[in-house]
Amino acid sequence: MKVTDPDPVELAMREIQRSDTEAAGPNPFAAAAADRAREILEQAPPNSVEVEKPPVPQLVGLPRESAIRLRWSLRDIYAKRTKLSPVSPGDLKTLMEMDLVEIQDGILLLTKEGHRAIE
Repeated sequence: MKVTDPDPVELAMREIQRSDTEAAGPNPFAAAAADRAREILEQAPPNSVEVEKPPVPQLVGLPRESAIRLRWSLRDIYAKRTKLSPVSPGDLKTLMEMDLVEIQDGILLLTKEGHRAIE
C-alpha cells in the first residue's frame, strides 16, 4: 500500500455514511470478499481415509465394560505402561485372538488394527 493510496477503512466508512440518494459506485471490496467467502464455503473434501474408517468391529460386539477395559489395555500397551498397569492374561489372550496385539522380541506391540481401535 502506497502512502498516497486512500485508507481502505476510510473508504468503507465513506461508503457507509453515503446518503441513500447518491448513486452507489462499484464496491472495491466485493470481489475480494466474494472470493474469500467462496474459499471458506468450498472447503477441501475430507480425507478418504477418515471417511472410510469404520469402528473396529472386534470391540463393537463386546459388552460395554469389556470393550472399555480392552480399549484401556490397548492404550496402556501403546504408551508402554504395562509395568505400571499390567494387562490381565485373559485380556491379553482376547486382544491377541482379535489380532489387535502381537508380541515381538518379548515386547507387546499394537498391530495396525490395534492402532485403529484406539484412534
